[in-house]
Amino acid sequence: MGKPCEQTIIIPLPGCRFPSLSASSKRRRRNRGVWQIHTLPSHNDIAGISSMEEMQNTESRGVRNGDDCENNGNGEDRTISYRENDGNAGDIPASSKSPHASQPLSKRAQKKLIKQQKYVAKKAEKKAMAKEQKRLDKERKRKEWDEKLSTLSEEEKSKMIEERKGVRKERMEKKSEERDRKIERLTKAKENGQNIIIDLEFSHLMTVTELSSLVQQIMYCYAVNSRCASPCHLWLTGCNGEMETQLDKLPGSDKWIMEKKSESYIEALQTLKDSLVYLTADAEKVLDDLDPKKMYIIGGLVDRNRWKGITMKKAMEQGIEAARLPIGNYLKMSSSQVLTVNQVMEILLKYLETRDWKDSFFQVIPQRKRCGADGDENGRFVDEESSC
Repeated sequence: MGKPCEQTIIIPLPGCRFPSLSASSKRRRRNRGVWQIHTLPSHNDIAGISSMEEMQNTESRGVRNGDDCENNGNGEDRTISYRENDGNAGDIPASSKSPHASQPLSKRAQKKLIKQQKYVAKKAEKKAMAKEQKRLDKERKRKEWDEKLSTLSEEEKSKMIEERKGVRKERMEKKSEERDRKIERLTKAKENGQNIIIDLEFSHLMTVTELSSLVQQIMYCYAVNSRCASPCHLWLTGCNGEMETQLDKLPGSDKWIMEKKSESYIEALQTLKDSLVYLTADAEKVLDDLDPKKMYIIGGLVDRNRWKGITMKKAMEQGIEAARLPIGNYLKMSSSQVLTVNQVMEILLKYLETRDWKDSFFQVIPQRKRCGADGDENGRFVDEESSC
């Protein structure tokens, strides 16, 4: 007699219909996991297992810790395996596991994963190449310096070394003076500068990559503000959790001259709620000028347009004023008028310096985001019927 035909029977997962189960069996199946029968020969319609109760009582024979093999009286072994709710299926071979054990990624998800892996690998490669190039440049300069010294007499060599030390000392003193001037400017801005708030309460809506991008944008905001002749006083509100952790990793961030609050701007500035203005592209009101008595809020959100209108909705719910930059009056955008956090910050700083919106927009907004603009005698955008 030939080897009997084998069948694979899988007991349905919780939630599937299985009319023959009793109420107690259903409870056990739901609470403990899923019984699976593998390589079961078709002998008298699955001889040896007369009911679901017998199958589930097999647990008492140690099936729960692995596979239970016993002879069915026909010389053929049957293997019963138990899979826990955590997805571990004992020693079941991959070809015999339940289709629910591991869900394959969709083509789109696979492409996204491959793209992300390539990006990480390329970034690491570029970082390693830059590090190696820096080392080579350092060695080359050192070698050139040594060769130059080797051709000089002892007196000339000492004179050149002293000159180099003097140049280095002068450069360090210049950096120190610039640092002191920067601290002085930022300290004055704390007293009478324009207050700009970056709202960081959207951290939970962003991916790790988006959160990292926002941290970089905040770093750019502080850098461009500190270099400005008339800087603003910068606030970070709602700074806690992963956002705070990422910011603390930035070198020198502990010495930043700014306000960093773990609570929201509403809580931190309760007495100044009437002076708050949320800058959002969805607002109807257009911002014509910056009022030094107002505190302007920039939404700290990198979402690739997933959360459209969320900043406007937040401003309305909190009962604070909302306004948008007058971008449409001076140029035509190729897509939406949504800008990055550091771009908005740079525009505000440029306007405070020049008091010219058009000049501020054209200096900050990249060419790829603009369709071009024609201005009237007042510099305002003239909308024509031609498309971008």
